[in-house]
Amino acid sequence: MTDQYVPALRQRFLEDMQIKGLQPKTQTMYLRGMRDFTGFLGHAPDTATPEELRAFQLDMKKKGVGAPTFNNRLTVSSFFFAATYPRPEMKRTCGMSGRQRRSQLC
Repeated sequence: MTDQYVPALRQRFLEDMQIKGLQPKTQTMYLRGMRDFTGFLGHAPDTATPEELRAFQLDMKKKGVGAPTFNNRLTVSSFFFAATYPRPEMKRTCGMSGRQRRSQLC
């Protein structure tokens, strides 16, 4: 991996968010989520394995990350592995937390 590779990957991620029409605040949130994932991995996210993504999910749960943040991080990962660096096996690992859903009151 070269020093120019990671910025190129980040640039493509930004361009994909612009193509999708994501608002600047959403883009900032996605960049933060990808920074957290990359920090956990210790290497570029395009080389992550499904087991590393699962370990990231477990780490977030152990740290007590709330459902909205947990789901956001998985949405970011899902977007990255669908749009920026397509890898279907990684998208299958991006399961959302059910705690965010609220029951309907009558």
